[in-house]
Amino acid sequence: MIVPSTLQGPSCAVPHVERQRVQLGHGSGGKLSAALLREHFLPRFGNRYLHELGDGAVLPLGGDEVVLSTDTFVVNPLEFPGGNIGHLAVHGTVNDLAMMGAEPKYLSVGFVLEEGLELDVLATILDSMIEAARACDVEIVTGDTKVVERGKADGLYVNTTGLGHAPGGFRPGPRRARPGDAVLVSGPIARHGMAIMAAREGLAFDADIESDTCSLLPLVAALRKRVGDGVRCLRDATRGGVASALNEIASASDVGILLETSPPVPGPVEAACEMLGLDPLYVANEGVMVAFVAPGVAGSALAALRAHPAGAEAVLVGHVVEEHPGIVALRTGLGGTRVVDLLPGDQLPRIC
Repeated sequence: MIVPSTLQGPSCAVPHVERQRVQLGHGSGGKLSAALLREHFLPRFGNRYLHELGDGAVLPLGGDEVVLSTDTFVVNPLEFPGGNIGHLAVHGTVNDLAMMGAEPKYLSVGFVLEEGLELDVLATILDSMIEAARACDVEIVTGDTKVVERGKADGLYVNTTGLGHAPGGFRPGPRRARPGDAVLVSGPIARHGMAIMAAREGLAFDADIESDTCSLLPLVAALRKRVGDGVRCLRDATRGGVASALNEIASASDVGILLETSPPVPGPVEAACEMLGLDPLYVANEGVMVAFVAPGVAGSALAALRAHPAGAEAVLVGHVVEEHPGIVALRTGLGGTRVVDLLPGDQLPRIC
């Protein structure tokens, strides 16, 4: 990619990547993930539904439309401050359906269980899934269970597939961003990734950091009610954080994005990121979304988000621009501009 000279800054060497084998970085949501999809999956599986590259596929069914989405969860550790793999599995798939404008209805769940997993731990995770599904008003209607040898699955992996109804007149999608659109972020960022890191590494901070895992359905419903088709694109900022979500939309819509400010970061999270040398823009979230809305409805959309507790700290962070298509840029506090690119590797593997 050729970066306009006005956006160029200091460069650093790109780390060497083994090209013949899968690396952890291929699961980062960054450049390696995009390359894996582009070079291996899309050439084989590509069709008119998959090439949209949304959080789910909008499919015709008996004169109506439904949205189908699937996700697999391999988070380590299984339990962490603010939730566990069960909460993530339900919220993650429900949120993916919501990002496509769907009303989630049904979930299927597949489990890979490791020999030796404590049944009390399994029961806790199953109970959390039922609790989360009820809160999201979805039903778990089918599933599968496999068991592998000790040491082969870190206790438990979960796959969830969701089916939702796609109501007429509300079709956010990754290719709908237009110059002039406002870019909103629904709340403080980087909590989930740092909660996982603290739990995994046994780190202690001055204040507890908890995952933000939650359903984004109420926020999407509020936007739909208040501004309807004024919502262009929605994306939950999970792997790769807000930076990756914005880059995906910029690439899909072939537009530039200019961030005039950074999203809010809770004080303890910001301190933890600074200590570990991490950029909060790239740290995963499980209860934060970015929303692209038409310029005429930005104020109403922001008010709709802030009216709900999960969106009380929503902010307008920037706009879609005609310049530098496919590139996300951020105005710095010194008055300059830096490119917010996809990461070549993985800051925090196994966070979802």
